[in-house]
Amino acid sequence: MNSTTSLAHEYLALDQNPVTHAEIKGLLDSANHDKLQKLLSTRIAFGTAGLRAEMGGGYSRMNELTVIQASQGVCAYYLDTVPDFKSKGVVIGHDHRHNSDAFARLTAAVFASKGIKVYYYRDLVHTPMVPFGVTSLGAGCGIMITASHNPKQDNGYKLYAGNGCQIISPHDSLIAEQILLNLKPWTWDYELINTSSLVTDPINEMYPAYFAKLKSLSVFHEKNAIQNVKFCYTAMHGVGLTPALKVFEAFGLSPFVQTAEQVNPDPEFPTVAYPNPEEGKGALTLAMQTADKNGATVIFANDPDADRLAIAEKKPNGEWHIFNGNEIGVILATLVLESLRISGGAKRPLAMLTTTVSMHMLKQVAKQEGFQFEETLTGFKWLGNRAIDLEKKGFQVAFAYEEAIGFMVGDAVRDKDGVSALGVVAEWANHLATKGQTLHGYLLSLYEKYGYFTSNNGYFICHEQSVINSLFDDIRYGKERKSAEAGSPYKYALQYPTTIGGSKVCWVRDLTIGYDTAQADKKPTLPVSSSAQMLTLELENGALITLRTSGTEPKIKYYTELRASTLAQATKDLQIVVDSMIEICLRPKEHKLV
Repeated sequence: MNSTTSLAHEYLALDQNPVTHAEIKGLLDSANHDKLQKLLSTRIAFGTAGLRAEMGGGYSRMNELTVIQASQGVCAYYLDTVPDFKSKGVVIGHDHRHNSDAFARLTAAVFASKGIKVYYYRDLVHTPMVPFGVTSLGAGCGIMITASHNPKQDNGYKLYAGNGCQIISPHDSLIAEQILLNLKPWTWDYELINTSSLVTDPINEMYPAYFAKLKSLSVFHEKNAIQNVKFCYTAMHGVGLTPALKVFEAFGLSPFVQTAEQVNPDPEFPTVAYPNPEEGKGALTLAMQTADKNGATVIFANDPDADRLAIAEKKPNGEWHIFNGNEIGVILATLVLESLRISGGAKRPLAMLTTTVSMHMLKQVAKQEGFQFEETLTGFKWLGNRAIDLEKKGFQVAFAYEEAIGFMVGDAVRDKDGVSALGVVAEWANHLATKGQTLHGYLLSLYEKYGYFTSNNGYFICHEQSVINSLFDDIRYGKERKSAEAGSPYKYALQYPTTIGGSKVCWVRDLTIGYDTAQADKKPTLPVSSSAQMLTLELENGALITLRTSGTEPKIKYYTELRASTLAQATKDLQIVVDSMIEICLRPKEHKLV
């Protein structure tokens, strides 16, 4: 019996789901060892983003067995590390994707089987309800079954710590160890949520509390009933419609026009190949058509689990301006600042946060307006935890954002929330209209006040990790490697690009190998991780370039920004930088990047 056959028999002895069991058995019976090797030799990795993968049979896929195994590892870890975890309990929610209900039921069963209290949202919820539930109920952790904006064949498992933030290292690796120690299913009971007294549904308590918290963000409630702007909304076939309607109701806003084809949950996502509103016009086509038919001038789009928000606005010439995440970020930041002023000001020293790959216009706003600005690594796991750290130091963290249309407004949750952001922007768009101002016009006024910043972000798809590693090593070590000096901590001599787009490279920070030319000891102040690629270059013309790999998708992402005397000049100069960077650093034809 070879190793692949042995793995298949081992898997079949554990998997009780008839569909995935039959899938692996069929491959075994037909001796399809290549496919079995792909599905069984590598285990789906548990990281700070939890799990996310294509659904199907095998250890490398999202399925009932791997979800149970992950839950057992999480359960064992928190039983060992959180005092009174059994009574504190776990909050569990799920979206509408294929298998999400079953995955959530089995996750709940794992915890209940060990005598742990389970707060189980029976109906579909948007992702922010899980971290909100964790902090509101004092739970030990929270789990959301969702793959957010991934394609329909994917699903995921997102873990929140007791502080309501996504976990950070080393918790992920410690949980991964516990998963490997608890591979045999403790239970496989879909109905335990109905028979165990440990399982309760907190929705009737949490929904009113959540929307009361969001309502406190409103500053024009009495005036909101007068409709000055007609809004259109799409949920991208996800779970966002119900909370979107409720936040409009909480703010006293007139109902929006619904994009009928996309507002109801549908795991097939029939009208979009990628249900990601960040993709822009392609994802928003139906919403634009609906808006045009109904005379709406502002479109709001939540991603399928409604933790992110996209916005588009019709310009006077009839064209739609789709705001990117950086534009929405600076709009929201300044609106939150104005809201605080209207409501009496911040109660404590004010702070706002963003990530290293987000546009630094917020830094300039903070400088001119006199509040604390900080940046973190990419992802709300870093933003949320840093917000809590700052609050412990006496700051009021009123806003945080990342360029991937993720926004944290107020302190209802310490994670991105597309519903709270929706309420605030809709209210302000309605108010600005009374002054004859649009959201785009407001953005232009911010450029005049704080400087003309622009960003140009994109990505290439690459499924081969070896190609990705080689590409980044070429950037840092040069295509023709040279030996490192004696005592150097690096594999080869460093040979980063010296010029991009006709401008000299004046600063390099490489968070993969731990190198920063701005520091005396050449060691970065931000966390270093050899398991993820992340490299930043600054040019003498002020352009910033960051290249990184995605933690959840097979993408090489690039982020660039530049400030200039006019927006047109900034856009033109930055495009030169981007074109040169792609040619020098990424070389898509050579690496067969898509």
